[in-house]
Amino acid sequence: MSGHSKWATTKHKKAVIDAKRSKLFAKLIKNIEVAARVGGGDMAGNPTLFDAVQKAKKSSVPNENIDRAVKRGSGLEAGAAEYETIMYEGYGPGGVAMLIECLTDNRNRAAMEVRTALTRNNGTLADPGSVSYLFSRKGQVIVTKESGATEDDLMEAALEAGVEEINDLGEAFELLSEATDVVAVRTAVQAANIDYEQAEVTWIPSMKIETDVDTTRKTLRLIDALEDSDDVQNVFANFDAPDDVLAEASE
Repeated sequence: MSGHSKWATTKHKKAVIDAKRSKLFAKLIKNIEVAARVGGGDMAGNPTLFDAVQKAKKSSVPNENIDRAVKRGSGLEAGAAEYETIMYEGYGPGGVAMLIECLTDNRNRAAMEVRTALTRNNGTLADPGSVSYLFSRKGQVIVTKESGATEDDLMEAALEAGVEEINDLGEAFELLSEATDVVAVRTAVQAANIDYEQAEVTWIPSMKIETDVDTTRKTLRLIDALEDSDDVQNVFANFDAPDDVLAEASE
């Protein structure tokens, strides 16, 4: 089980209570706007929007902000920006591979901020294709253990929906599937009356690098610097730190 997976699935909870809350809210709102623009504002017919809204609600984004984002994205309210998705590739400390997903209305600004964060934090920008082959596009559903569901419950609920792998992340279970099956897996979990934390399409490393405390600390610092940019939506990295290393490096 990847230490990075455990860190990635809990960081949004921590962000709700720290100084980055406003940045987190802005990024979740941006996701909702784009989902509504691409697939329309009806959540019943737009599963991507449904999951974007669910993630925002789980992170305590006010309902009023969510509703306005849906209206802006679907054209019912003015003020929506024209965002585009750009994926940058890079290397962090110790050769850790990174995919940096941006959602921006200013391509030049995004590129500059990504490059600056990398160069100031022991990282380098990589050529397109030199890092992405180390990751696979997967559907990911997170179910916290507070839901009361066991691994067997989840396997029984989601096996026919296309779940490929269930990982124990400590406080939660991670259900992985093909990217095209994420809605089916999420729907199957819901149909079994199991409360899920989030469902989305993400990038999962197929090759991982085990990192020591120093490299893990530097990697987390770099990811923080990247995510400090309003244009950076997600950072995916292939570092694999054991629990004790991750805990010490996060202090």
